[in-house]
Amino acid sequence: MGRWKEERTRRGRNWMTAMGILFLIAAAIIALRDLFLISTAYTFGFYLDNFVNAEINNEKFVIAMAIGGGILLFWGYYRKKEDHGPPDEHEWRRSNR
Repeated sequence: MGRWKEERTRRGRNWMTAMGILFLIAAAIIALRDLFLISTAYTFGFYLDNFVNAEINNEKFVIAMAIGGGILLFWGYYRKKEDHGPPDEHEWRRSNR
């Protein structure tokens, strides 16, 4: 029974938090990969220019993935917990194992 209470009090154990972390990690990998590939052939200024120019490129996807990951992470941690009242018979049996 103690384990059940411990799991219920842990924060962020939902799919939104996991997807937010995954998006942020993927964005970091893409940004570092592009930094390495572009900086070996061009200058660092060219890499930074890709974040603000009008073309659609990987750097724009990095920005979008970081924003999306941040939103998912925020939503996963701070969403309101829904409490519909006391557990029904099925939930009560499942939680008392």
